[in-house]
Amino acid sequence: MPKIEVNEKLFFDAVGKRYDYAALEDVLPCAKAELDEKPDASLPESERVIKIELNDTNRPDLWSTNGVARQLKLHSGGKTADYYKYMSNMGNDNYGERVVTVDPELKDVRPYMVAFMICGKAIDDSMLKDIIQTQEKLCWNYGRKRKSISMGVYRVDQIKFPVQYHAVDPDKTSFVPLQCEQPMTCRQILTDHPKGKDFGWILKDCKKFPLLSDDKGEVLSMAPIINSATLGAVQVGDKDLMVELTGDNMEGLILSANIVACDFIDQGYDIKPILVQHPYDTGFGKDILVPFYFQPTTKAKLSAVNKLLGSDFDIKKVQDALERMGSKVEVKQDGGDWEITLSPAPYRNDFLHEVDVIEDVMIGCGVQDFAPQKPNDFTIGKLSDLTVFSRKTKEIMVGQGYQEMIFNYLGSKKDYIEKMNVSAENAIEVANPMSENYQFVRPSIIPSLLRAETQSANAIFPHKIFEIGKVAYICDQENTGTRTRQALGFLTAASNANFNSAASEVSSLLYFLDHEYKVVETQDPRFILGRQAGIMVNGKQVGIFGELHPQVLENWAVQVPCAAGELDLEELM
Repeated sequence: MPKIEVNEKLFFDAVGKRYDYAALEDVLPCAKAELDEKPDASLPESERVIKIELNDTNRPDLWSTNGVARQLKLHSGGKTADYYKYMSNMGNDNYGERVVTVDPELKDVRPYMVAFMICGKAIDDSMLKDIIQTQEKLCWNYGRKRKSISMGVYRVDQIKFPVQYHAVDPDKTSFVPLQCEQPMTCRQILTDHPKGKDFGWILKDCKKFPLLSDDKGEVLSMAPIINSATLGAVQVGDKDLMVELTGDNMEGLILSANIVACDFIDQGYDIKPILVQHPYDTGFGKDILVPFYFQPTTKAKLSAVNKLLGSDFDIKKVQDALERMGSKVEVKQDGGDWEITLSPAPYRNDFLHEVDVIEDVMIGCGVQDFAPQKPNDFTIGKLSDLTVFSRKTKEIMVGQGYQEMIFNYLGSKKDYIEKMNVSAENAIEVANPMSENYQFVRPSIIPSLLRAETQSANAIFPHKIFEIGKVAYICDQENTGTRTRQALGFLTAASNANFNSAASEVSSLLYFLDHEYKVVETQDPRFILGRQAGIMVNGKQVGIFGELHPQVLENWAVQVPCAAGELDLEELM
């Protein structure tokens, strides 16, 4: 989980009150945080550093001194700045000469950019350190190690607008990067500069690199690697700063810009927009001004709140709890119930479902205010019927010479979709993944088995592996829109692995599970046409097996034939 270091004076000034460390521990849960380490009390307050650990990763707005302070201030009933007056509308013309143009050649390199200006007062040492920390936390965690989001800060008084965000030849373009005194080519930075060694993997396969330069030709930065030593070195006392964020996800960039802007607004700075003109559509139009409010509303029912929390709250208490979490709330009667419409703060986009609203009600009321209750019913613990059935299935598979495996339920689009030659139409995609390696919920166990087989080329053949676990997919018949099932997946890799051997093992499995079945012809792109079959039980298809398609095996770099299959165990119970 993310950990942040906060300057004690800056933090308590932002909260608006002083806490002793015991009291601070009591109030931090409202920000999904806990005190990780107390500062050295012998130091002056302005030099003390409090270490705070965040217990959740879906609130990147809390990964800064001002983010946590804002939440504590709101939760205690305090008021914060009116962020919404800074939210830009597309088409505003108050940016003057502050314009950035984007090169069409960047569409397939690093296509998107947003920017704004901070002004009003000089940056002090504690605020500068917090800018750097926010930059690191946002870009490393939320920005997938700078791949999706990177951030740069520059001194505006030395920049000549308009600014160009353009593609350059990495071997013919050079500038002096931070921490250096001599110019280096863009390509050389990847191999010789410390930041190039850390983040060069993002650009190393690109024919052209992204460069940010002003109208005089002075370089600001080579995103997402390093700023220039001339315009990109921010110092204490600098008054007007330009903040830019580049990446491949426009929604993430706008949210990150909103977070950083709101942090500065809380500290009394003014925010001015900078127009970024894209030659292609970004999903938010071509001309982008930030900060920009884009979050949709989320609805919940009062009855659902009380049912899930086991409470008896009236609508005023629920509304107050949500406002203490920073959201705007509208309520109206709907029959005998109340409908709650929540508009998130501009720095939040973690409301995906009614349950997220209910969670905020719980935190807003204070978890400590929910009295512990003893269970009212006497129960005896036992294994569920599905677990008993799954264990029986495991014993049968082991008896047929298979070895059990256990895998993650989240994976990448490349593994679950592209390598399997299937469509992503019914796959569940995580809305705000922390990494592309955990972007999709697996719709099938077979990709997990193939990943294991990819790493097992040196083991003695045959390889016979299986897993019993969860798969999930989009299903309109469920009220959640998705369905989760317990499934069996199995795979045999051997020179003689074929349809007939898989059919024999399926027959043995279903015999010992006491099921009669039939097979039907299928056309699943994961398997060879004519060497695959659907498993029918009681007139319904409950699984499939066959020889995996050579293209699928090539995608996974598997060098031997493979027979595989998958069954829905819940349909067999």
